[in-house]
Amino acid sequence: MDFENTFNPYFDRCPIYDADEAPGLRRHYLTEMLERASAAELDAIWVGRDLGYRGGRRTGLALTDDVHFSHHLTRWDLEPKRPTFGEPVAERTAAAIWDVLLRLNSPVFLWNVFPLHPFDEGDPFSNRAHNARERKAGAEILVKIIDYIKPRRVIAIGNDAFSVLSSSVTSNEVCKVRHPSYGGQSEFVAGMEELYCGRLTDRQPSLFSMRKPIQ
Repeated sequence: MDFENTFNPYFDRCPIYDADEAPGLRRHYLTEMLERASAAELDAIWVGRDLGYRGGRRTGLALTDDVHFSHHLTRWDLEPKRPTFGEPVAERTAAAIWDVLLRLNSPVFLWNVFPLHPFDEGDPFSNRAHNARERKAGAEILVKIIDYIKPRRVIAIGNDAFSVLSSSVTSNEVCKVRHPSYGGQSEFVAGMEELYCGRLTDRQPSLFSMRKPIQ
């Protein structure tokens, strides 16, 4: 995908924060996670809007910042090696997502409607909403990913994600929860508690044991 004012973490390298091998690492981890998710009895895919400059731009993982990068990798039995250097950078949305995810004993895959980082012209370390062309391309990829990993249900995080999913996905149950930003964290947690019927725990599960049995 080639779009103006976007950063593709799987092929682009940030000259300020990225290690030399960063794009290759991010491609490797994403490929491995997709393969492992397709082999798991996947409960859900959680879908946000875009990669953010403090989160997915750096990690290449949706809804995941440096602080939770290792948690994400170890859930899929992968050895973490950060693609960025320096002090880990935190992102508020990622913190809210992982506060719930680390207490959930269900296999979940994370993705965004637009899987790249869109930024304001001239300011690569900013966030903007994706445009119509980017949304169309992202929705096409999202449908293919859902077909590949076959989650039991699709959970839209926020209205933007729900708008795309409700018009693009027909073969899965699509649910919506409030996005945790702008004061929505309590409603986000309450929505997840309802969707998971109060099954949030205090332990971090390993998803490696949740793969489908070999036929």
